[in-house]
Amino acid sequence: MKKLAAIFLLFTLSCNVPKQEFSGSKSIDLNNAFKNYWFDGMAEINTYNIKQFRYGSPREGNGVLIYVTEDFLPNVQVKANQKSRNTHTIIKLNRTKNFLTGIYPYSIMTSVFSKLGKTKPLLKTTTSIQEWCGQAYLQLNRRGSLEVNSHSYFEGEADQNLRFPDALTEEEIWTWIRTYPDLLPEGNFKILPSLEYIQLKHKPIKLYEVETELEKNDSLNTYHMTYPELSRKLSIKFSINAPFKIYGWVEQDLSSQDQKSIAQINKTIKLPYWKLNKLGDERYRDSLGLN
Repeated sequence: MKKLAAIFLLFTLSCNVPKQEFSGSKSIDLNNAFKNYWFDGMAEINTYNIKQFRYGSPREGNGVLIYVTEDFLPNVQVKANQKSRNTHTIIKLNRTKNFLTGIYPYSIMTSVFSKLGKTKPLLKTTTSIQEWCGQAYLQLNRRGSLEVNSHSYFEGEADQNLRFPDALTEEEIWTWIRTYPDLLPEGNFKILPSLEYIQLKHKPIKLYEVETELEKNDSLNTYHMTYPELSRKLSIKFSINAPFKIYGWVEQDLSSQDQKSIAQINKTIKLPYWKLNKLGDERYRDSLGLN
């Protein structure tokens, strides 16, 4: 009887193990099509029309996802001034949101630095939130564990230095989708949610249980992330073929069907934006639908 109980317990636990093992990072070969697209000296700029739910109402604004490869110094975890034998090639995502809440504006930016050719790709993230009441800044570094430094103008959130066992983060999913979505993790596991969400909702910074699912369809796939404790569901929709462009996302408050933030693709252009800083280059914003 004890032996049968042990077998049953082992079977039950195995059913709850996520498909992807996260104890280490596995190497993945980057094919020529991937290299031709991402190593062309350009950045991919995607603009979105967003409705950000804030203070009880949906707020219209714009969002931008900028993906670009660059050289990175792994020890100090910053962008390198030049390529060397000490640098790694990474893909960086800058994600921005801008919207108004009545008289005053919100400006949110998250940067995600990720290794190429690896599962569990995240190296570092930074998130900043500015609005007329004040600002917040959060930084995460993966150095064997997850190190989070948080600074906020809110009481009880002012300055926090936290460390968690190494785990997946929501932010690296945005790069994972663009590189090798067939290996996206599915199942139930612990994850660090978006630091933007945690700050906006004033939730404790910690690992939360997440339920994930990759929904495959004929033209677009959707990756779902559901957080029972947060009553939150994030669904990211992307193309089934490389370079797996993100067409939009929905962030749902599961306690209220009306509380939903939505983003839909507007324009996608590849540009060396860092060179377009002269008078007259503002015209490129028209091409992106940002004016």
